[in-house]
Amino acid sequence: MDFILWIIFGALAGWIASMIVGNNATQGWLGNIIVGILGALVGGWLIGIVVPGMAPSEGFNLGSLLVAIVGAVIVLYVYHLLTGRKKTPAE
Repeated sequence: MDFILWIIFGALAGWIASMIVGNNATQGWLGNIIVGILGALVGGWLIGIVVPGMAPSEGFNLGSLLVAIVGAVIVLYVYHLLTGRKKTPAE
């Protein structure tokens, strides 16, 4: 059951992050899941660095979702920097 929650959580976080960055139309559902899960890992790692002693929250809650979204936005931003891809098809 945890695996399914990771997929749903990753899809939600990745989808919200892709809308923030502006590439929702090009990313797709699989991209949202991958970016969301990577974002949760990156966000959890960063929260431990920025706020020493604060462990990232576990489980499916608003705090975890916000950390995952911030991490996913960072992942997408770095991806766009490395690949040189534009954020939206209209640009």
